[in-house]
Amino acid sequence: MPLPRLRSVVVVVAGVAVLLAACRSAPEEPAAPAPVRPAWRAVELPVPAGPAGRLLLRDAARCADRWYAVGGLVDPAGETRPAAWTSSDGTTWSALPVRAQTFYGRQHVLYAVACRDGGMAALGAKNGGVHGNPRTGSWVWRPGGPLREVPAAFELFGGPRAVSASRLAAGPGGWLIAGARTDGAAVWTSPDAGGFEVREGVAELAGDGRGRTAAYDAAPLGSGWLVVGSLLPAGGTALTPLAWSSADGRSWRRAALPADGGGAAERVVLRDGAPTAVGPVRDGFAVWQAPADRPDGWRRVGGFGADGPGVSSVTGLVGVGGRLVAVTGDGADRRLWISGDGGVSWRPVIVPTPVPASGDAALAVAAGDAGLVVVADDGKTSRAWWAALPAVDE
Repeated sequence: MPLPRLRSVVVVVAGVAVLLAACRSAPEEPAAPAPVRPAWRAVELPVPAGPAGRLLLRDAARCADRWYAVGGLVDPAGETRPAAWTSSDGTTWSALPVRAQTFYGRQHVLYAVACRDGGMAALGAKNGGVHGNPRTGSWVWRPGGPLREVPAAFELFGGPRAVSASRLAAGPGGWLIAGARTDGAAVWTSPDAGGFEVREGVAELAGDGRGRTAAYDAAPLGSGWLVVGSLLPAGGTALTPLAWSSADGRSWRRAALPADGGGAAERVVLRDGAPTAVGPVRDGFAVWQAPADRPDGWRRVGGFGADGPGVSSVTGLVGVGGRLVAVTGDGADRRLWISGDGGVSWRPVIVPTPVPASGDAALAVAAGDAGLVVVADDGKTSRAWWAALPAVDE
């Protein structure tokens, strides 16, 4: 009897030794990057003239040494009207006069803004009609004048073929809106933002036998354009990321972005003249880059974050001073991230106020050489902040 008991003790000790050795040899999880803590300073966006209401801040942009913020106001009865602000330094703001021309335009909340050559344009929408679909339109501003609604035929953005008009971009080639129609990705182009022409059903851009496409964002590329989005393959259930390039906004070339397990490219900017895109993938958020002279040569260069409790999304991306700043949602909260090495590694940025990832909340960022402007709406209150551009020690 003593011998079997001794053998069992030896086996147990050996097993414990193996487990301890395995624990010692197991790779350690990398430490989470320390968050960046900008010195946020609240800035006041004055209530525009007209009926009282609380601010609804939705987007911001900066170019030509001028900052812009757009959104609207909502009164206690839930009625909305469009609003926009401008600043020369990001800290002192004034409201722009607004001139709506249509029934729905007078109720728009402006949700996307872009600027160039001292001018600005925006997209606005208000749900309405029998089916409650968005009544979308565009707006344009020139120095010295009001922010003016651009009259357009109903089916330019709406009608039975409407799906989305997502983002607005400006560059040497004019202005471009990225979105989708019933047959897939589409764009709207204009030389001056005074009126847009839709380009839908375009070869390579629209969906075809390979699957259904959608466009989410755009950036100028020389005198042409770069658009990013996704493809839902025919018979498939997972999106894959795509990008398109065009010299004139009329004909397009399609390129696939590498993403094992699927994903989508939801925002794009130029960094040192080279395209950088960010979007959700299976393991968090991916960062892709392409050479400036070869916009179809995409490769994944980095990533950050992790899956949240709901649908992940990228809702903002800006580049300034060698840095990239992204806005994401993880199903629970909206977050800020910053990279100082071209998108390879990222650190979370402490936001000035918590913002849930709900449909009635928003978080947007604009960047200049001197600092960042953040506009946030937590569903109850909208506010804006400014902070000096933070250093990122990678």
